[in-house]
Amino acid sequence: MSGRRTPAQVWREMARGNERFVAGEPQHPRQDVERRTELAGFQAPHAALFGCSDSRLAAEIIFDKGLGDLFVVRNAGQVISDSVVGSLEYAVAVLDVPLIVVLGHDECGAVRAAIDAEKPDAAPLPPHIASLIAPIRPAVKRVPSDGGDPDILEVGREHLRDTVAELLESSELISAAIAAGTLAVVGANYRLLEGRVVPDVVLGAIDS
Repeated sequence: MSGRRTPAQVWREMARGNERFVAGEPQHPRQDVERRTELAGFQAPHAALFGCSDSRLAAEIIFDKGLGDLFVVRNAGQVISDSVVGSLEYAVAVLDVPLIVVLGHDECGAVRAAIDAEKPDAAPLPPHIASLIAPIRPAVKRVPSDGGDPDILEVGREHLRDTVAELLESSELISAAIAAGTLAVVGANYRLLEGRVVPDVVLGAIDS
């Protein structure tokens, strides 16, 4: 489409917004009545974001974005599911977003639950919670524990990488868009204390 942003352009905009948030100088753009009215009949988001449901991961605030800027999909622990993949495919195929950000964070409750579930004396979890954290448990097993709990930050990073890999394995549409150069996927970790988003894995071009 004419005037379409590249993945690199959109990532730069996201990174600049996060820098403003970290510095305590957000612009709070596109959050007024005029923007609300403008968007009543359509949407054209800059990017899709799939992140954890944690209340501290408010996507538009972290990236200093406004109404209509981000197509957001969230669940506890950013765990891939059919509804997640379908939503992200909609963002790519119908809304024509050039970027998907997969956002994990430190001190994640779902990651902690997965670590605790691997302990020999772990109490049974309610079935839906057990099902939710099941995809995180392989990451727990891969991180050395040295007789104690594995490092929660390392487990979170491993799980983030697993999530990105599973997204591509689950979606031929998304994989094809990356191969065509029209889409990039950035897996990143959010640092709760400083507010910074740190890229960990990148698929596609975001540096041009």
